[in-house]
Amino acid sequence: MKLISTGSPFERTMGYSRAVVKGPWCFVSGVTGYDYGTMKMPSDVAAQVRNCFDTIKWALEQGGFTMQDIVRVQYTITDVVFADAITPVLGEMLGEIRPAATMVVAGLIKPEMKVEIEVTALKE
Repeated sequence: MKLISTGSPFERTMGYSRAVVKGPWCFVSGVTGYDYGTMKMPSDVAAQVRNCFDTIKWALEQGGFTMQDIVRVQYTITDVVFADAITPVLGEMLGEIRPAATMVVAGLIKPEMKVEIEVTALKE
């Protein structure tokens, strides 16, 4: 088993890994829209989604996976009105991959967080 960390203070404080690789599987924890290099969060939800996918792509690559290996994705948004704003970005990122997906509307742990994305990848 391989544990992957971005070095984010959240990971150590909350006791989790950004991603875990076990056999042919990579499980990427829920990613919010922070730019982990600067620890800044854009206010625009579409920009948050782009940051999420930058982090997801990085985590997958650390485990030897690519975006094309994603088989499952769960989106959590804090307001249903964000769905229209993020749909074009989701299509850009995953439109050709087309993993199984779920979108949930729920609260997140900090008010600036508008979206969280979790993925599972399988390397065949």
